[in-house]
Amino acid sequence: MRRGIGFLIAAQFVSGLADNALLIVAMARLAELGQSAWLAPLLKAVFTLAYVVLAPWAGALADRWPKARVMLAANGLKALACALMALAIDPLLAFALAGVGAAAYSPAKYGLVTELSAPADLVRANGWLEVTTVGAIILGTALGGLLVGPWLLTDATRQLGHALPVSTPLGAAILLVLALYALAGALNLLIPASGAQPHAMQPSFHALLARFAHAQRTLWRDAQGGLSLGVTTLFWGAGATLQFVVLAWAQQNLGLSLSNAAYLQGVVAIGIGVGALAAGRWVQLQQAPRVLPLGVLMGACVPLLTLVHSVGVAAPLLATVGALAGFFVVPMNALLQHRGQQLLGAGESIAVQNFNENLCVLGMLGAYAALQMAGWPLHRAVFALGAVVALGVLSVMWRYRLMGGRKQLLKGEHP
Repeated sequence: MRRGIGFLIAAQFVSGLADNALLIVAMARLAELGQSAWLAPLLKAVFTLAYVVLAPWAGALADRWPKARVMLAANGLKALACALMALAIDPLLAFALAGVGAAAYSPAKYGLVTELSAPADLVRANGWLEVTTVGAIILGTALGGLLVGPWLLTDATRQLGHALPVSTPLGAAILLVLALYALAGALNLLIPASGAQPHAMQPSFHALLARFAHAQRTLWRDAQGGLSLGVTTLFWGAGATLQFVVLAWAQQNLGLSLSNAAYLQGVVAIGIGVGALAAGRWVQLQQAPRVLPLGVLMGACVPLLTLVHSVGVAAPLLATVGALAGFFVVPMNALLQHRGQQLLGAGESIAVQNFNENLCVLGMLGAYAALQMAGWPLHRAVFALGAVVALGVLSVMWRYRLMGGRKQLLKGEHP
């Protein structure tokens, strides 16, 4: 892989670290303000809403300007959102602004990986990208747990919090997250230009939407594109929901605090990292469809959480779920990026991917929040999540066979 990939991966890792820490801090801020518990999943929902609403512009922007420059500006917007959380701004609104920055950051990041990598290196590059993304989830979630834990809320940090425009003991936590965004911006300056030629943006709003709709149809109607897009869409919707399910389950079934539950949530991310590394080492791009049965197995493992009441059993089970997820989603992600670049442009295809994935996130998080408001027992929600994953992957596999995707691969029409 080219040297520039390393700086890209480092920059997105630190920025992702800050994103995940900020989520935990925002949850603590909601609790500090006495807000209802069911609002916590909405933090993730408002964050991802920007991915859906801004998808046509985000992809076009990433293809119109140098992608490293787009990443830098988007990271700055997330830093602004973090700073606003220390002001008299509702955490939901501040986190929504962070989502706007993330919506612009993602197509630029993944598109730049595609531009800097040869097709033969794309699965490997995606493996490292997923490993560092997972590392950001692990360390960012753990860092967020530390920042809202009692050890940081000492008299000195309370004084720091009271010195901010809004009197909050979480002031030190907010400033530390802000420092991470500053570090990510500094690393971003080291990313070299890819040399890719920019694409002209559509001249009007209507033309931009028409182009985006065409891109949607192009990817969904392609055998490999539709397969990988369907799988990654389902994965991210289920993964975002699982994040909150694990937090609630760890507090309810295992009796853990929010800060300790955040550590257990990181176990899932460790498993994803291991699976992602294994996939990057052993799975070739043309072999990507062969890993799909692991998605069905992952869905079948999720309901086993309802039988667990000890951390010693929970940790290996969550790590297994994560490893299965990492091993099957990394090849699918690489397949989608490569096929998307062939059919569309790097930034545009990633924007289509983000639109579908985050629309699924919104739908599944909204359903989970509605179930909480309706008083559904947690174990029923866990069973429903596992069933959605297993049946969803099976349906995507069936569609792929009907479209003749397997025959195309055998004939050499591989991605």
